[in-house]
Amino acid sequence: MHSNLIVAKMDPRSSADVAGLFSAFDETDMPHRMGTRRRQLFLFRGLYFHLQDFDDEDGGERIEQAKNDPRFLQISQDLKPYIEAYDPTTWRSPADAMAKRFYLWESA
Repeated sequence: MHSNLIVAKMDPRSSADVAGLFSAFDETDMPHRMGTRRRQLFLFRGLYFHLQDFDDEDGGERIEQAKNDPRFLQISQDLKPYIEAYDPTTWRSPADAMAKRFYLWESA
């Protein structure tokens, strides 16, 4: 399994709106198209964490292929009023918001 963690800023009062947008998106075939197995959204002191787990290592490639889909473009647009780049001066694409894993442990 492969995971991505996106870090951004979000007003805590927006959590229901953001959850609603993802709930509608996740009811389409888009998660399956991207290979998404699980999505979790977290909020901590104004920071937004979007943890997405994929069936395999090609999750990033499948997202790249899906990001021209009108539904992907629409949710990206719909989230703009709620989600702000962690560092707007360096943000150019979602890849700039990805946390880098530096340790992993799994049970046998």
